[in-house]
Amino acid sequence: MKTIQVPNRDQVSAGSQVIFDQFQKRLGRVPNLYATMGYSENALKGFVDFDAAFSHGVFRPKEREAIALIVSEINGCAYCLAGHTLAAIKNGFTKEETLDLRRGKSNDDKVNAIVQLAKSITINKGHADEQSLDDFYAAGFDEAALMELIGLVTVRIFTNYVFAATAIPVDFPLAEPIN
Repeated sequence: MKTIQVPNRDQVSAGSQVIFDQFQKRLGRVPNLYATMGYSENALKGFVDFDAAFSHGVFRPKEREAIALIVSEINGCAYCLAGHTLAAIKNGFTKEETLDLRRGKSNDDKVNAIVQLAKSITINKGHADEQSLDDFYAAGFDEAALMELIGLVTVRIFTNYVFAATAIPVDFPLAEPIN
């Protein structure tokens, strides 16, 4: 199998370089996963734009991290689990709560409804089970929230699959395994 190398700024197109510069300014570096997406300016820009679209939506950062954790756990993405565990803790979850989210549960009823539906959508390739949908609506969410949740699942599947296909080095502290 071909080994994919993480490109540096000089190895990507001018359009990807602009996005690299934005990551450098915002994060102080370009994470390996984003750099690897940079082989395709369209893939990187599409990802960045799609992901950013949800930052002003229905779900708070903490809830978006819960979705990222359950989807990445189901897909076995060590890269996304590492990065999103750090982000989830930064957004107010404890380490134990991040592990519970990866197990598919939360003590917060709204977060639990979100996680259960994201889990069902991911496992069933879009065909959510009726109970998860009913619980999501009962928690106060509507059709707009459902569309955004599907989008957030899709964003994470994309990053999970990029890592699965490339096996690039994880440049965050690895997430603790769950029992």
